[in-house]
Amino acid sequence: MAINIKMVQNKSELKTFIMFQWEVYKGDSIWVPPLIADRKKILNKEKNPFFEHAEADYFLAYKDGKLMGRIAGIVNRLHNEIHEDKVGFFGFFECFNDQEVANALFDTVREWLKKRGIDAMRGPANPSVNDEYGMLLEGFNDSPRLLMTYNPKYYTNLCDNYGFAKAKDLYAYKLDSDKLLATDKLKRGAEIAAKRAGMTLRELNMKDFQNELKKIKVIYNKAWEKSWGFVPLTDKEIDALAADLKPIVEPGLVLFGEINGEPIGFSLTMLDYNQVFKNMNGRLFPNIYKLWTQKKNINWARVIILGIIPEYQKRGLDASFYWDIMMRARKMNIMRGEASWILEDNMMMNRGAELMKGDIYKKYRVYEKAI
Repeated sequence: MAINIKMVQNKSELKTFIMFQWEVYKGDSIWVPPLIADRKKILNKEKNPFFEHAEADYFLAYKDGKLMGRIAGIVNRLHNEIHEDKVGFFGFFECFNDQEVANALFDTVREWLKKRGIDAMRGPANPSVNDEYGMLLEGFNDSPRLLMTYNPKYYTNLCDNYGFAKAKDLYAYKLDSDKLLATDKLKRGAEIAAKRAGMTLRELNMKDFQNELKKIKVIYNKAWEKSWGFVPLTDKEIDALAADLKPIVEPGLVLFGEINGEPIGFSLTMLDYNQVFKNMNGRLFPNIYKLWTQKKNINWARVIILGIIPEYQKRGLDASFYWDIMMRARKMNIMRGEASWILEDNMMMNRGAELMKGDIYKKYRVYEKAI
């Protein structure tokens, strides 16, 4: 049967692109439907500040007249400028278990990228390393935490059979406060590291939010500047992210590490609102009340960001952050946390998670293929 690839060209087709996920995951109790309004915002090339330094097109795949898959082709100019390469990305990939359809979608993005002078295709990125990134490889029996990806198991087969190779694996660690408290050795180690460096931890000051945001911008882009695939967030991107997260942020779980009053590290931990979103079927309205009425039922948190500027790295200060986060979360009756994602070869962050008795319970893969 003929496969027809159609580029999204209007709002109606964009809605079809977004809503196709509901077809793929029909009956899947693990999947968490994304907020439709959020997906519209991310994919909006005129309003998402990501597109000030990037371009993308979205494609739908039909087989015998039936919608069977979707994909996006993405060129992040800022990435290529920083890394001095010519890498393009595929993202927002969803497909029924049909290799021919998957191949057609990947071929479409491959040709789209080739026309733009790109020599390698990497992904999935939705739409960048600073958003939902990677394909779930292990850990299919548990719903994704906030802002983490999820996909059917067969997606990895579709990628492998197309000829994609592993570019990098990403780890998610499960943290358990009861396990952590089984010994006071970890607490003493965290306290010693902080005392030796002269570091104190404090929570986010919501009354001084804009100035706090300025500090975050500096720390975030310094802490990861040498990491594989890292692309700094622009001021507008950080502002947009902060605006999205501000209504659901817990100030007590957003920490600054300071030495002599100067910020040297930052961590962002969020309650796992996916536990609420799961029952909203993608619609914020009229379900917005659930954000507040069901918040008390959330029993997980996710450590999304934990960064320390280079001159203070490798001093054990990440353990001090982890310990404080876990104790603060425990007071909120949050006994489990996820530290994610962490590059497989980021020895410092992996060692820190292991020190906190974390177990790798999910893995994600970033694929790549030469064009």
